[in-house]
Amino acid sequence: MNSSIKPRSLHGPLSDPRYTGTVALRWHGNSLELLDQRLLPAQECWIALESASGVAQSIQDMVVRGAPAIGISAAYGVALAARKAEGEGWQAEIKMAVRELGASRPTAVNLFWALQRMEQVLADCVALNEAQERLEREAVAIHQEDLAANLAMATYALEAMGLSSGNPSPVSVLTHCNTGALATGGYGTALGVIRRLHEKQLLKQVYADETRPWLQGSRLTAWELMRDEIPVTLNADGAAAAILAEGEVRWIIVGADRITANGDVANKIGTYSLAVLARHHKVGFMVVAPSSTVDMALKSGAEIPIEERDGAEIREMRGVPLAPEGVKVFNPVFDVTPATLIDLIVTEKGAVRNPDAAGMSALFG
Repeated sequence: MNSSIKPRSLHGPLSDPRYTGTVALRWHGNSLELLDQRLLPAQECWIALESASGVAQSIQDMVVRGAPAIGISAAYGVALAARKAEGEGWQAEIKMAVRELGASRPTAVNLFWALQRMEQVLADCVALNEAQERLEREAVAIHQEDLAANLAMATYALEAMGLSSGNPSPVSVLTHCNTGALATGGYGTALGVIRRLHEKQLLKQVYADETRPWLQGSRLTAWELMRDEIPVTLNADGAAAAILAEGEVRWIIVGADRITANGDVANKIGTYSLAVLARHHKVGFMVVAPSSTVDMALKSGAEIPIEERDGAEIREMRGVPLAPEGVKVFNPVFDVTPATLIDLIVTEKGAVRNPDAAGMSALFG
């Protein structure tokens, strides 16, 4: 992996004027910088990548994670491949990079959506210099569109929650994994809604699941919210039921890595459990994700490929053993939440309440 690691400011050059906060990736024309999220919160280090192979490896190793951020990174990876391509076989070189990037993570549909957009641009290019210019422009557009989409989703979500008019009381919410600026092009999806609630003084408290085994909740969400002075309480995943039983939390707000035509949602492992708990405790369950996460080609969640990772992630933590050596491990990265347990799916195109095939088709068909 062609990389260099160095401390760097978290505020990037590519931003929407309505948001100037934390970012996870920055484009410099001839390199892509990724905030190494494996090292947070202990270290804030950036990796500078100059090749598509380096970007693919970073996606696989979870230097960058979160479906939208993975898609954006992959798009920039294609742009880097174009910069390195040469000779008569330049198109084949770029297509090979697209295949390598596509193999880095199998579940996040944003990855394939972004690569498809880049391939469509590539197909229209007749010269290498044209491809270099247009592919970079397309990658930047994908990045900018994601940030704009996050801002729009927050607006739609507050409307769907009934909190955009009148004089509503502040609410407490619970969230899972990390769906903020670190997982997107900026602002966040589910965490973007939480950020907007805070901006509108409508947020009482955020409960953040630690999110085993990668601890995106404790390492990333808690860090991001504290950095922006948003009230957060960190809890063990297994404490969610006890928190909901207290009756303070009104909404569980999560992101998604893939949403199917009937409204089933693949998200970080543990999301399905939360949806079951929400239904029992009569708490609203909301999924917030860009429309690029919606895969209308899949009829239901049963067709979603679920990635399984190395059992070492469960048996140990940063090299420290937590379980008997050699014990068998079940380590899926995602689970599928049935649409019947979801109250709202919110995208930048609008919201689907009580999602089913008809509602999804009406908005995305």
